[in-house]
Amino acid sequence: MAGVLVVGAVAFVVLRPDRPAAVAGARPVPPTAEVVRTDLVQSTRAEGRLGFDGSVPVPAAPGSGIATWLPAPGAVVRLGERVYAVDNRPVPLLHGDTPLWRELAEGVDDGPDVRLLRANLRALGVARNLNADSDHFSAAVGDAVALWQERLGLAETRKIRPGEVVVAPSDLRVVEVRATLGGALPAVVATASSTARVVTVDLAVAQQGLAVVGAAVRVLLPTGETTPGKVASIGTVATSAPREPAAGDGAVAATLPVRITLDRPEAAGTLDGAPVSVEFTSDTHRDVLAVPLVALLAMPSGDYAVDVVETRPDGAWDSRRVVVRLGFFATGQVEVEAPGLSAGTRVQVPAR
Repeated sequence: MAGVLVVGAVAFVVLRPDRPAAVAGARPVPPTAEVVRTDLVQSTRAEGRLGFDGSVPVPAAPGSGIATWLPAPGAVVRLGERVYAVDNRPVPLLHGDTPLWRELAEGVDDGPDVRLLRANLRALGVARNLNADSDHFSAAVGDAVALWQERLGLAETRKIRPGEVVVAPSDLRVVEVRATLGGALPAVVATASSTARVVTVDLAVAQQGLAVVGAAVRVLLPTGETTPGKVASIGTVATSAPREPAAGDGAVAATLPVRITLDRPEAAGTLDGAPVSVEFTSDTHRDVLAVPLVALLAMPSGDYAVDVVETRPDGAWDSRRVVVRLGFFATGQVEVEAPGLSAGTRVQVPAR
């Protein structure tokens, strides 16, 4: 269940006794803060998990034999590298969306699987002159396959059969190895993910309006650092999980999965499954005058005011009290309006 906290939505007002404006003198200038013109952004925080994107089963080749090499969990397998080995024959990785389902060799009918093979042979550097947009298995494709097989230490058959390669959309990160070295390969040799870093948030259905595909978010990492990200997708099927009953009602909370990509994946390092917090923008007021919340004074009339501090060239200072109309609250600041108040004006704040 997502834990949600509204950030900056409540104003804590500093109460200071009403007093007349200060008279110029040699006293030290009190602590001040600048009135700024800015965008105030209110955010809502939800808890999530940092991990790697997707789940990819790695199937064994049809009629497989004995596992003679297996990757370690956490290992990254890149294009052309072996995913596993069976009977001392490496099974390398190719990039694509559809597994090979037929033998590919000269004379085979044109098809998208041939196009996939041609594109991978170009990417592997064994056939740089091949047209990757063609669906035809030409003699040049056979030559490239033979060269690739030679580099892998395999028999140069000039053909590729189903199960001799693993096809996945991208490089793989091994999550779990199900096969046993020296044993017969099971139907699924391993499970893997992509190498892309993602954050998953189970956002309460009542909060789903916070998540908009493409919207920017801030991710607070376990290291205490923050890094920017974007909402990549929002699930459409809600799931239920028990929540703390408010009055012994035993109710459940419905949530939707929200997937977030990181603008700087390297900021997450090697963390996997780590808890993170995500700040979604819930409201924004643009180009407003704002002061720190602690600059506000509660007046006996029920109004609020700020003390404007003006320093003279001789170092002395004066202050005047200005009643303000409050607007939007966010991130420790509050929108204010008052005649004569402008960006750059200094207002008094409590000493730290």
